Amino acid sequence: MKKYILDLTVTENLRLHANYVLLKLTSSPLLPEMLPGQFAEIRVDGSPATFLRRPISINYIDKERNEVWFLIQLVGEGTKHLGEAKIGDKINVILPLGNSFTMPQKTSNKLLLVGGGVGTAPMLYLGQQLAAKGHKPTFLLGARSDKDLLQLEQFTTYGDVYTTTEDGSHGERGYVTQHSILNKVDFEQIYTCGPKPMMIAVAKYAKSKGINCEVSLENMMACGIGACLCCVENTTEGHLCVCKEGPIFNINKLLWQI
Repeated sequence: MKKYILDLTVTENLRLHANYVLLKLTSSPLLPEMLPGQFAEIRVDGSPATFLRRPISINYIDKERNEVWFLIQLVGEGTKHLGEAKIGDKINVILPLGNSFTMPQKTSNKLLLVGGGVGTAPMLYLGQQLAAKGHKPTFLLGARSDKDLLQLEQFTTYGDVYTTTEDGSHGERGYVTQHSILNKVDFEQIYTCGPKPMMIAVAKYAKSKGINCEVSLENMMACGIGACLCCVENTTEGHLCVCKEGPIFNINKLLWQI
């Protein structure tokens, strides 16, 4: 897909949590087509210590308002600076980058979308796209506590939502791979994004059940176009740049010990 360098305008900046903001951006012409699983490289202006763009997953596309949403975890100076953006500010982005999740060939109500932490971000747009094509996705979202579960109202628009929290404050106590829904439904496809240990556990479960599974890797990225080689992942096809050949990979292509 063609990549664009755009100056987008902030339409809304919502603080969802002490450590998360939802940044909504628009442009005067229509935004280019973007697929679930793709990401953008966002330039951080006005931050002297931030030289590189920040790779952020595409959280959602609101076609009626011509907006692209980014769920941003505030972890360093760059993301914290983005979290301070005000309505009307211009933010330079490169998008859409990377590949996308694979859409099922046949209509299904046994699609499981697993997200952990800020890894829930790409699951929302994926769920919307699956629902628009006649599928009924099931969401399984994990977090440390109820305060860390984000956008639950939006997720329920597109499918059934199940949650786990480490402290038991919402949903079932424990990790996503311990949720009882896994013993009740024979899922046909799993998509997941989140901390690597979580994705490895999900991949191990999928492989043990013979379920096709795609993961969205979050390797450290700088350029977003496969030039700097800092996001390389060892695969069955050799060392591949996650930003260019991914970030979406079938687990059968990864050399994980599952």
